[in-house]
Amino acid sequence: MATAKKFNRAAEDVGNILAMEHVNVTVPDQALATSFYVNGLGFTRDPYIDFGPRNVWINVGNQQFHLPTNKAQVLRGHVGVVVPNLEDLEHRLTRLTTGLKDTRFAFKRSGEAINVICPWGNQIKCHAPGKFGEMKLGIPYVEFNVPTGTAAGITRFYEKVFNSRTKLRKSSCEVEVGRGQTLRYKETKTQAEYDGHHIAIYVVNFSTPHSYLKSKGLITEETDAHQYRFQSIIDPKNGKNLFDIEHEVRSLHHPMYERFLINRNASQSFFKYQQGRDAFVP
Repeated sequence: MATAKKFNRAAEDVGNILAMEHVNVTVPDQALATSFYVNGLGFTRDPYIDFGPRNVWINVGNQQFHLPTNKAQVLRGHVGVVVPNLEDLEHRLTRLTTGLKDTRFAFKRSGEAINVICPWGNQIKCHAPGKFGEMKLGIPYVEFNVPTGTAAGITRFYEKVFNSRTKLRKSSCEVEVGRGQTLRYKETKTQAEYDGHHIAIYVVNFSTPHSYLKSKGLITEETDAHQYRFQSIIDPKNGKNLFDIEHEVRSLHHPMYERFLINRNASQSFFKYQQGRDAFVP
């Protein structure tokens, strides 16, 4: 009789946070932002939503950057992205160097990644495909720099409030998001002052986190029937505030859940044009 196969069924579980949809940082110059995110990084300006002079939404696979006009915000940490081709990216970034010479823009190749700094100081780490499952274009993680000694409490927060699967290490933690994303929190000795940037997440169980957050006085905005916001991450063990990052929490009834995002093939050009290859196809 054949031996029955054994599987770790818990490894297939998905926590309450189903997806991280966008990272929002304000920018003072829409033209400069478009040049960096579209011409440089090779992403796609959303052709349908907030298409105007005061905001730009940038599609990156199934995720986005939202870039409203205001004083520059800088995420405390970095955003990880997967791009189809690092060589093409490096070529595009090199062409931007002259036009962005009076900004904080910079980039450096490091093995199978390119570390990029946007014109206002946001750090974006661009990875080649392969490290994050089947993702060929997208945002697999956001990593935040948090105060020393907070990783364990942050882990407890996501486990308690969002029933998340987590990984706690000596000085960092990872919160699993859906099938292929994570929120990372890495302890560092110094942190910049919080300036209001935010992330957006979709959750399956919408009401239970809201009840907990409301009971602790942590809800900062009751947006509508499908969305609310909170900012402070606390330690459920003692109520101590650990880190501030606004979460735009959305239910699966939100009209933008699983919205199809247009993505272009950034390797197309006027001089090397190929018929039928305008769209990005993983």
